[in-house]
Amino acid sequence: MASQTHSNTEGTHEAIDVPAGEHGAGFPPFDSNTFASQILWLAIFFGLFYWIMKNVAVPRLAGILEDRKDRIAGDLAEANRLKQETDAAIAAYEQALAEARNKAHGIAAETRAKLKAENEARREKAEADLAVKLAAAESNIADIKAKALSQVGEIAGETTSALVEALVGKAPKEADLSKAVKAAMN
Repeated sequence: MASQTHSNTEGTHEAIDVPAGEHGAGFPPFDSNTFASQILWLAIFFGLFYWIMKNVAVPRLAGILEDRKDRIAGDLAEANRLKQETDAAIAAYEQALAEARNKAHGIAAETRAKLKAENEARREKAEADLAVKLAAAESNIADIKAKALSQVGEIAGETTSALVEALVGKAPKEADLSKAVKAAMN
């Protein structure tokens, strides 16, 4: 009878008795009495497993891999198509933006030219109005000056008569006064 010992944490040993009949003759796969049947069952299960793998599992896996490959190829094609569309949209946007900028610059230049022409027309009109007013003012001044100069002799005669009368006490004669004023003005 074989006995085995087992140690526990307290350091005591306890013996366990196992009957020899339960052990058998040895390791079953290496038992020469069952070796032929084991090889037969191995061949049957290997063949069955091979047939299942060949006809069921591998086609499913191949189908899954093919679907994934197709899906990836489709996704890559879609991504490339979307990238091309995006690039085309960006190019169209940039072209439209450039055209809009050019149009805005053209409108700005046109507006500046128009405003400059309008300002120039207003300035010319204002200058013409001022020239007319200046000519009228000069004419008016010339009339006032001529009128004033025509009255200078009369005013000078009156003033001289008043001065002579104040100094001498007697007013000069009108004919003497006009001869003296005319002589002084020449």
